[in-house]
Amino acid sequence: MFKNVFRSGFLIRTAHVLLTWVITLILFLHDTDLRRQRENGELMQPVVFSLLVLLSVILYFTVSLMDPGFVLSDSIKGSGEELEEMIPQNPVPRLRRCGYCLLQQPMRAKHCQACKHCVRRFDHHCPWIENCVGERNHRCFIIYLAVQLLALFWALQIAWSGFHSSVTWKLWLIVNGFLLAALCVVGVMSLVVVLLLGCHLYLISINSTTWEFMSRHRITYLKSYSDEENPFDRGILCNLWDFFCMCRTVVWEQVYYRGSHNHV
Repeated sequence: MFKNVFRSGFLIRTAHVLLTWVITLILFLHDTDLRRQRENGELMQPVVFSLLVLLSVILYFTVSLMDPGFVLSDSIKGSGEELEEMIPQNPVPRLRRCGYCLLQQPMRAKHCQACKHCVRRFDHHCPWIENCVGERNHRCFIIYLAVQLLALFWALQIAWSGFHSSVTWKLWLIVNGFLLAALCVVGVMSLVVVLLLGCHLYLISINSTTWEFMSRHRITYLKSYSDEENPFDRGILCNLWDFFCMCRTVVWEQVYYRGSHNHV
């Protein structure tokens, strides 16, 4: 299930964890609300904040090391004829073989040259986690982004509470330099996570992937549809329900057939 930790992503993951705990340590050591509550014996918020940061790190490693849905064997043995027998009068494009790993790709799968595998319901390869986001870990990726965003917003509030005025700007920078650096890093990360989470929630609501949204003009099974049409779209509520609550592997060829039938 998990890839080798000591591959190319080891340095990225180590840097992410170190940065997370260095910023957390800065927030605890400076004269912030977090430190004042701890010194006054009010441990509830410091403990909850620490657990939230720990949860975000655990989720980061989970989504980073998890199998995103690698295609390790032909999804349908033989040729596309068996799919045609399963779905009579099927307008679905014939399954293609990957030019890199030579396996028969399920619909919505794509080969990732960084991971050296085809990935089911491929969304994108994320350099932040050094892993693909696909059918198996996409839900976990969204949960991780939500928890990370909550921790970042809380960290922003904590950092802001620790600034103190000084007589000169030079003295102010000496006193608040590390806290200012932490605030800038957390602010940039918050903006990135907000954009990522917002874009992914929108794409999930229309049952599309980042790859399909950005490259639909090059994708065979989407060429016959206009930019506003999506054969996998079942409505916002059904799309959200299927994404967050359904844990089975979806045969997208069947969904595509129903969408194509309605389209015709």
